[in-house]
Amino acid sequence: MHRPVRHPGGTYEETMKIGVVKEIREGERRIALVPESCRKLVQAGIQVAVESGAGEGAFFPDESYREAGAGIENDVAGLLSSADFVLKVQPPDFNQAQGRHEADMMREGAMLLGTLAPTRYPDVVEKLAARKISAFSTDRIPRISRAQSMDTLSSMANIAGYKAVLIAANLLPKYFPMFMTAAGTVLPAKVFVIGAGVAGLQAVATARRLGAVVEATDTRPVVREQVESLGARFVGVETAESAEDTSGYARELSQEFYRKQAELLGERCAAADAVVTTALIGGVKAPRLISAEMVRAMKPGSVIVDLAAEGGGNCELTRPGETVVEGGVTICGPLNLPAELPWHASTLYSRNLVAFVLAFWKEGQFHIDLEDEIIRGALVTHRGEVRGEKGGTVA
Repeated sequence: MHRPVRHPGGTYEETMKIGVVKEIREGERRIALVPESCRKLVQAGIQVAVESGAGEGAFFPDESYREAGAGIENDVAGLLSSADFVLKVQPPDFNQAQGRHEADMMREGAMLLGTLAPTRYPDVVEKLAARKISAFSTDRIPRISRAQSMDTLSSMANIAGYKAVLIAANLLPKYFPMFMTAAGTVLPAKVFVIGAGVAGLQAVATARRLGAVVEATDTRPVVREQVESLGARFVGVETAESAEDTSGYARELSQEFYRKQAELLGERCAAADAVVTTALIGGVKAPRLISAEMVRAMKPGSVIVDLAAEGGGNCELTRPGETVVEGGVTICGPLNLPAELPWHASTLYSRNLVAFVLAFWKEGQFHIDLEDEIIRGALVTHRGEVRGEKGGTVA
């Protein structure tokens, strides 16, 4: 018999069981918990059970989990129904093999931690609330210094920014670096990065490592120093408006600002060989920054990699999950790039989740302290209710 989740006035039983199942969303190769992190949980006195084969997509075999002290289970339904705390990468989904939704297989009153993207999956949020599951969404964790080690958004955005530049380099019919050859000098490619958050800054750094000449823009002028420290040129629209909300995310600005920004973007895209876009408003909505007209003004052979494709795309011609060619310009709208580097993506993601769990694991219990800023921000459903706004994600 499980006791209630710890909250002011309540406790969890001492032998809490964490369950990890194989991700079932198409194309997802990550796993929420890797062996090195599993070992930390076991050493803290937490029981860990992993579905057999769950780590194979990220190259973590069952044996590595056994060596880390975890149990390996074959029965998915049994694992989910017996776990006090489920760790996941993607939001719960319908399991075709089981004929049931993962949320419905979880024990009523259990806990869940993962990137739930509640704005994009409101139906999942309602299911979790109906099961009285205390669900924590990592994309809702406030961006404060105390929570940096739990920031899955930054960990995954870093990978996406790196991978986006590799995609651009692969698609571009030119070299990225400058070469001096017997046939003459080859000039470096010009790369323009829109958005200088974590993904954008990693894109800048990666493009510079490959030898490109890089420009970057952002609505927040405070990132100029970071862009320039990576060897790139910062271009932006001067404004007295605050471009950040209280959570540190970009917010919507005036129409006059966007008019000036469109002029700047059109000019810089026309001069670029490759454009990487990463802009999201409020962490979830992709503003349309590159119009079809701007694309038509770009050089034939140019490339756009739209990291905001999952949020609708920063480019008007982006087709999420597809690569298309319009007027000689290749437009790539990749989805879930971290899953293409599953070993490191899983390792970093797992470290973030374990940092969250252990931060509130005290005296053999996981504490849901509703007065704590991190818990309060991350908690999406609790005691049958949907809490706060339904959150979002950021590239």
